[in-house]
Amino acid sequence: MASSSVTPLAFRPLCGRSILDCIQRVAPRHRTHAASTPRGVRPTYGHLRRITGPTSIHVRTFATTRSRALATPSTEFNPQEQEREKDEVDVCIVGGGPAGLSAAIRLKQLAQAAGHDDFRVLLLEKAGEVGAHILSGAVIEPSAIDELLPDWRAPDNPSRFEHATEATGDRMRFLTQKSSIPIPAPPQMHNQGNYILSLSQFTRWLGERAEDLGVEVYPGFAASEVIYQADGSVRGVATNDQGLSREGQPKSTFQRGMEFHARITLFAEGCHGSLTKQVIKRYDLRRDSQPQTYALGVKEVWEVRPEHFRKGQVVHSMGYPLPADTYGGGWMYHFGENLVSIGLVVGLDYPNPWLSPYGEFQKMKHHPLYRSVIEGGKCIAYGARALNEGGFQSIPKVAFPGGALIGDTAGFLNVPKIKGTHTAMRSGMLAAEASYAAITSGDASTIFLYDYEDRLRASSIWRELKEVRNMRPSFHTPLGLYGGILYSGLEAFVLRGKAPWTLKHHGADHTSTRPADASRKIEYPKPDGQISFDILTSVSRTGTNHEEDQPVHLQVRDLQEHAQLDWPRYRGIENRFCPAGVYEYFEDESQPLGVRFNINAQNCIHCKTCDIKDPSQDINWSTPQGGEGPQYSVT
Repeated sequence: MASSSVTPLAFRPLCGRSILDCIQRVAPRHRTHAASTPRGVRPTYGHLRRITGPTSIHVRTFATTRSRALATPSTEFNPQEQEREKDEVDVCIVGGGPAGLSAAIRLKQLAQAAGHDDFRVLLLEKAGEVGAHILSGAVIEPSAIDELLPDWRAPDNPSRFEHATEATGDRMRFLTQKSSIPIPAPPQMHNQGNYILSLSQFTRWLGERAEDLGVEVYPGFAASEVIYQADGSVRGVATNDQGLSREGQPKSTFQRGMEFHARITLFAEGCHGSLTKQVIKRYDLRRDSQPQTYALGVKEVWEVRPEHFRKGQVVHSMGYPLPADTYGGGWMYHFGENLVSIGLVVGLDYPNPWLSPYGEFQKMKHHPLYRSVIEGGKCIAYGARALNEGGFQSIPKVAFPGGALIGDTAGFLNVPKIKGTHTAMRSGMLAAEASYAAITSGDASTIFLYDYEDRLRASSIWRELKEVRNMRPSFHTPLGLYGGILYSGLEAFVLRGKAPWTLKHHGADHTSTRPADASRKIEYPKPDGQISFDILTSVSRTGTNHEEDQPVHLQVRDLQEHAQLDWPRYRGIENRFCPAGVYEYFEDESQPLGVRFNINAQNCIHCKTCDIKDPSQDINWSTPQGGEGPQYSVT
């Protein structure tokens, strides 16, 4: 353990400064389609300029509050008393992933077909560029994109997506420490007709298609607050304030956030969204569903030697390196030109607090199945993200007064299929169709999207999730891993979802964690720098950047109190479950427990694991300043 005199190890980007040291906000690529709409208070848009570098993004000055020329943060000026600028739109979408963008595209398709060119759809994305916070395996089933944009890969389409690799073969393996045993893959895992791609690239392309249709896309705008009507319905959202010091006081660069009001607000924040948590609690949307259960996916992209590359090959593994009481598995997808996506998914209901998902992933890469492919290659990208695994049992009510949940924020991942992009996109399309019909019906009262709930239950999403509902919870029977494998085979090949029973999840993931003293301590081998890497080297590959002098977005009521809650029982679980080196304990004789808890928020890659797995549930993940976080490009 480090001495108390040692400065905490905190990753600093090589550029040495935040993107937001240079810019205030990130702009849409064009706004000409919105200029003709006079409704509401419209902001003034400043000069557009282009920043070049590792990620080219459009930026602008977006001033809604007079800057304060202060030498030091003010203790007299209350930013909450400053009025926000407001804009009024038809539909506001929070989140620029596949679900949000599919909803936006479908809304504009419907509006244009009806001749409603002034129908305003606005999308807020917290990343500095659309796609920069998106991470997945990813093999996608094309059913949703085929319906939304049928010519998405057509050779005669100049705007086609050019980076999809057709899946050509499947391999499923059960691993021991040295061996790889072929096992039959369930039908849900067969990938004929599917495509391997970078989901961040695909999402960036979807963003361009949305803008082509007239969607107002705002990357770099982090929605941080839900705005409510007097009757309790959702009115819209507000973006967070910029230019606050670490203590929450306004600096000379202070800019008040902005409110976006809409007839309907669609929340498409992805897994465990910060605003989604609030609306689920406010409207008790989980009253009829089981708790959501989660996993953490840790991923790298490698450029491998040509002789190791098998274009289109899809490989999945179970077993080693994970212990038998931990759900998860690995993947390896060959795509593009000599690129391989390799990763490990670890269920966050794992019981041993000494386990590190990052450490398990680094260990997995040394298995011959994986090492034989990546050895001699170059790791070019890294990332991690939590994902929903609750499936059918954990789907909440998705509609509430003034809004709805779409995509992974609601939890539509098909775990046995290891796919969720098609279900996320389809849910966005269903919500868009219900939203457009409700808004154009002529009824000016608060909208409740009952029709979206009905469409969802009648859709392929509901059918396929119901069919596989018992597979994931079967791994928590007394038979453990091997019982889960056998039962899942029975479900996949015989029962096919027709069993008259529905297995239950065990409860919230954080409750499954055993005390450290009652668990086997795990020591991970030192990274070799060629196949396995230390965590800060990996974080450097994400492009993550946060301005340090801002309120810490990883909210803990009291650091010392947190240490008293977690340290005696779990012995530093935080720095093991985090895949980015955000949390640390240091020896400090001045503290009652002899240790000090520290948060390196600037390392955060927005995976949300801490908010899910922390045993005391004392960490709340909230949005930092817009435009910050990882800068994924090929993940």
